[in-house]
Amino acid sequence: MDLVDKHGRVATDLRVSLTDRCNLRCQYCMPAEGLDWMPTEETLTDDELIRLVRIGVERLGILDVRFTGGEPLLRRGLPAIIAATKALHPTPRTAITSNGLGLKRTAQALADAGLDRVNISLDTTDPETFERITRRDRLNDVIEGLEAASAAGLDPVKVNAVLLRGMNDQGAPDLLRWCMKHAYELRFIEQMPLDAQHGWQRDEMVTAEETLSRLSEEFRLTPLDGRGSAPAEKFLVDDGPHTVGIIGSVTRPFCGDCNRVRLTADGQIRNCLFAREESDLRAPLRDGASDGELAERWMLAMAAKLPGHGINDPSFLQPTRPMSSIGG
Repeated sequence: MDLVDKHGRVATDLRVSLTDRCNLRCQYCMPAEGLDWMPTEETLTDDELIRLVRIGVERLGILDVRFTGGEPLLRRGLPAIIAATKALHPTPRTAITSNGLGLKRTAQALADAGLDRVNISLDTTDPETFERITRRDRLNDVIEGLEAASAAGLDPVKVNAVLLRGMNDQGAPDLLRWCMKHAYELRFIEQMPLDAQHGWQRDEMVTAEETLSRLSEEFRLTPLDGRGSAPAEKFLVDDGPHTVGIIGSVTRPFCGDCNRVRLTADGQIRNCLFAREESDLRAPLRDGASDGELAERWMLAMAAKLPGHGINDPSFLQPTRPMSSIGG
């Protein structure tokens, strides 16, 4: 069985949110005071989460499992969850998306558990700008986390950056130089309407085209073919070997090739990052549903996936859940 929607797309990439908690307060994600965290009893236990991942891999054709948050490193059982995931057959590829805090202590243990690679959020290497964006003085911790990931062999180490107008948008070329120097693969991501405070405004967003224009002033960028279902358009920088990615989720949507499905920390299936409806797997799981019954519910959830996220439609409404609760 496959997770096929009515438009013929097949979901093979599962994004699993392990928690809605985070230890940064990035301006494009949540307010300075933080949010009301999900009650512990609503969060899937390790065993429940692993069971659902197993159903996805063994019954529904999932090939890639990415653990997200909030901040996934805040989940104490993360190494065991990764090890259990890598023990499945067929063995999926595994990754985490993290802010890097704590990765210095955990990178080797995660690699030993079977983690294949990491994506680390880093919007700037300027300490003052970093603190302004994240509202925390933790830049050195992120840099040390990146170094630890590389030392543990979690390659390619990828860096995700969001450009904010008037804060770090002019620093895009410097960030690319820094990433190339350290052999990290940089991807710029358009700011999306997923902030908890609903402050996103289209006219303030730094677009993919602007980012490319700014980078092209200082680098020679050559488009690369073979994007497939990957969200990033990749460009060779100055004839290589380094590349840079641009994820234009808003202005260059790639919905037609989307192969992703999301499982929230409280056991809800989201067939699109911007979906306003969810399908509950936690309740039937806790009520004794069989693997087959849970797989059937999952398939029905995916079948209803819309053709696109609709951000560019006049009727678009931002999801009720913020990114920290959905999981990227």
